Amino acid sequence: MPSILSDNMVLQQNSEVKIWGWTTSTNETITMTGSWDNKPVVIKAHQGVWSGKITTPKGGGTYTLAISGHEEIVIKNILIGEVWLGSGQSNMQWTPENGLENVSEEIKNADFPNIRFFSVLRKKSKTPQDDLVGEWVVCTPETMRNFSSVAYFFGRELFKNLKVPIGLINSSWGGTPVEVWIDKDVLYKDDELKIAAKKLNENGNWPTTAGVNFNAMINPITKFNIAGFIWYQGESNRGNPFAYYKSFPLLIKDWREKWKKELPFYFVQIAPYRYDSVNNVAAAVVRDAQLKTMLTTPNTGMVVTNDIGNLENIHPTNKQDVGKRLALWALAKTYQKDIVYSGPVYKSMAIKNNKIMVSFDYANSGLLIEGKALTEFYIAGEDKKFYPAKAKIVADKVQVWSSKVKKPLAVRFAFTDTALPNLLNGKGLPASAFRTDNWEIQLE
Repeated sequence: MPSILSDNMVLQQNSEVKIWGWTTSTNETITMTGSWDNKPVVIKAHQGVWSGKITTPKGGGTYTLAISGHEEIVIKNILIGEVWLGSGQSNMQWTPENGLENVSEEIKNADFPNIRFFSVLRKKSKTPQDDLVGEWVVCTPETMRNFSSVAYFFGRELFKNLKVPIGLINSSWGGTPVEVWIDKDVLYKDDELKIAAKKLNENGNWPTTAGVNFNAMINPITKFNIAGFIWYQGESNRGNPFAYYKSFPLLIKDWREKWKKELPFYFVQIAPYRYDSVNNVAAAVVRDAQLKTMLTTPNTGMVVTNDIGNLENIHPTNKQDVGKRLALWALAKTYQKDIVYSGPVYKSMAIKNNKIMVSFDYANSGLLIEGKALTEFYIAGEDKKFYPAKAKIVADKVQVWSSKVKKPLAVRFAFTDTALPNLLNGKGLPASAFRTDNWEIQLE
């Protein structure tokens, strides 16, 4: 059987889950029986491969699953609950041991027998694989310290609110661009993305070839039933950020097609950092592509981190708030909890004389300033030159102006790699960077 189906696993609750594997006996009859209902499911292997579906109840456990043919396999210590897959590059991979606020206390308190971890071994492959290396483990201080911090804090928040077991799969690799996580055959159907993928610089520390991470670290688990995805990636696509407007939504579409479900996809907008880019905007373009993806791709949500970044550390140590904010999206949109789950997101603008009034979604709880005056607003006129602007909150809108722009046409907010803005909603969730224009951006 594949490694994802093993002792300590969590199966998705209230669903039909696929169980599969291989046999040396060509057309063997195989019986699967879960101890939660003791109803045998009988299937036939075909040319050494077998699979079948079993129905799971609401969350609980522990259970066993017996699979019998010419031999018997019994999977033990199974829980049934909510299963999520976390993926991306280093900020998803980052563990408490790598760097975390309040790390000693967090590790000491990580005793949750009803939360389970599965870490996928980092591998690449030129062809799609049908298994990978990893194992399910129970959440303890010892296992948590080497698991994804973001995924752990996301899962802990779900567990505390939903009161059901949580399964967390971490399949991430630091430094990787989005292209390596997309099926190469799918990516190469788009000529622009094919060209962009072939421009990726070779790196000895992580893969840069299209599809190789998908083949080795995602394809083998696409049969495994999950509740949804969480994703933290984008820093490594600054080299050609304009392609990210197409490649990132393509990844979401591709993964949903592979799982044959429109699964929720919640992701993190990359944090501010002092990159070495000439114009200080490459990461801002990636953030804009992430924002546009959320606005145009159904059943997605975006976490903003511009208030908890670190300009000197590309791996900010506050992973607690990142995980919690991802959980807010899941609790509100997937699990229908009545909570505020997003910071302000640009909605529209209106020009009034020499000022622009900006409207936001997710501002029902009001708008707040962290500090004395709003920062990181810029305004431009017909010459398309952006000048630092003054801004003030007017009810649930922001008024923007500058004495240097008499006839304003566009506003940008926090649209640099290093922007640390201070606009929040009433629940303390930060506003996303945005631009109201679609003018050409020069990276050099």
